[in-house]
Amino acid sequence: MKLLRYGPAGQEKPGLLDAQGRVRDLSAHVDDIAGQTLLPETMKRLAGLDVDTLPVVEGTPQQDLRLGSCVGHIGKFICIGLNYADHAAETGAAIPPEPVIFNKWTSAVIGPDDDIQIPRGSTHTDWEVELAVIIGKGGSYIAQDRALDHVAGYCVVNDVSEREFQLHRAGTWDKGKGCDTFGPTGPWLVTPDEVDDIDNLHMWLEVDGKRYQDGSSATMVYKIPHLVAYCSQFMSLQPGDVISTGTPPGVGMGQKPPVYLKGGEVLRVGIEGLGVQTQNVRAAVA
Repeated sequence: MKLLRYGPAGQEKPGLLDAQGRVRDLSAHVDDIAGQTLLPETMKRLAGLDVDTLPVVEGTPQQDLRLGSCVGHIGKFICIGLNYADHAAETGAAIPPEPVIFNKWTSAVIGPDDDIQIPRGSTHTDWEVELAVIIGKGGSYIAQDRALDHVAGYCVVNDVSEREFQLHRAGTWDKGKGCDTFGPTGPWLVTPDEVDDIDNLHMWLEVDGKRYQDGSSATMVYKIPHLVAYCSQFMSLQPGDVISTGTPPGVGMGQKPPVYLKGGEVLRVGIEGLGVQTQNVRAAVA
């Protein structure tokens, strides 16, 4: 299944994408694509629905029908840093001996095609295409060999980052990662049965039509079962939590000379089988 949330910001309704690319409404079956809906028993029930009997929603998704974040009411937005060997190399950083964990604040979450707002005072706003894991069954101290049992699905995230805030001001990375609009998520939650090989997906990102990132999840250092198990050692994972697993090379910071967003650009962000995002970048408000 490809589950989604459609409608105006703050008023999204649950839906799914049918084989013809139309949105089908799920409001009669679940309140939202969030929390308890993502538990295995509910996901199994949704998978058993006759899609042809579900109401068709007027409009074309990502054209004249807005999509919200594919997960609602995210409890924790957990991110993993320096988790692609080729990205670590472009930044001059060593591969970390354990996964690096940081957070995006949930106030950063927006729909996949909503505008990105450069923060006031920013001069180093950057981009990162990322493969995200959406937790279904929660738990603590999850065994690595059972970790995938806890995954409801996968989606695209653009881990928008302000590098000066992140790296050159006192404190942790979080202050450069969680600014408002820095978490485009979606377009849809893709269930594991629709993903052929999660460890070998093409990932890319373009700025004004120029492709900067062109990589693969194959270069991920710590794979998804390891990350789910690892994170669960430090916090309980709950339905609807998101783990964004790192980015391949080609970020603005890694260009020679570096390239940063100023406003007016258009980003296109995609992962094979998981969909494409398109964002207009708005300049900082004085």
